[in-house]
Amino acid sequence: MQPILKFNNVSKHYPNGVHALRGVSLDVKQGEFISIIGPSGSGKSTLLRAINRLIPISGGEVLLDGEVISKQRGKSLRRQRRKVGMIFQNYNLVYSLSVVQNVLHGRLGYMSGIKGVFGIYSEEDKQKALDLLKEMGLEQFSYNRASDLSGGQKQRVGIARAIMQEPKLLLCDEPIASLDPSSAKTIMELLHDMTQKRNISCMVNLHQLDVALKYSTRIIGLSKGEVVFDGPPEKLTDEMIEKIYGTSRDNLMIGGNADEKADTADCA
Repeated sequence: MQPILKFNNVSKHYPNGVHALRGVSLDVKQGEFISIIGPSGSGKSTLLRAINRLIPISGGEVLLDGEVISKQRGKSLRRQRRKVGMIFQNYNLVYSLSVVQNVLHGRLGYMSGIKGVFGIYSEEDKQKALDLLKEMGLEQFSYNRASDLSGGQKQRVGIARAIMQEPKLLLCDEPIASLDPSSAKTIMELLHDMTQKRNISCMVNLHQLDVALKYSTRIIGLSKGEVVFDGPPEKLTDEMIEKIYGTSRDNLMIGGNADEKADTADCA
């Protein structure tokens, strides 16, 4: 089966001289749940954002669903981006709109310009958005302003919006970094269950090593822009953890921010 995503020797150099990615090659199969781990500055965010061309790469190729997305422009790029949902650390909601309106934004990539501008959604889409909110446990907040929700609830709306897009691949950039442990657990379980149920590939950037070990079918470890580990959680040894983070497992804050010890800021 053709992989949904393929990186062929991808590199990224920023104007300030930082080499965020160095010859990264990997494949992602449909339905995988992948955690990407590594210290700050290892290239985690750059890797995710290169997938749907939120940033341009410096070399190599990124293929999405068999097409070279790293070279696409205009309509072909917009069509490919429909296949990729994204969830952000800071939620990226429109706080002046209702919860259901935010979820419906997941359909904008499929709509004509006029309908999109005026938010003219089909009755089928409206019902689907309400059904998703019910599945998320947010049915009673459907018509509340997004600004009224807690952090964990906002992230659930972000997940519903991404699922509404009917993506083949879901990218999550530090989705639980701003949440308390209870809310973080809820979000990770929702991400895992909803993507597995729909056979959506999911790639999650995480600082929390214990979370990556618990939920992933596969872990990718980055260090200085290079893939130094790619395999199932049970094969992530203490020695490999030290190679990824540059410190022993005992020195990492399991359950917290595992890369607070790094001095460099993450790229992108």
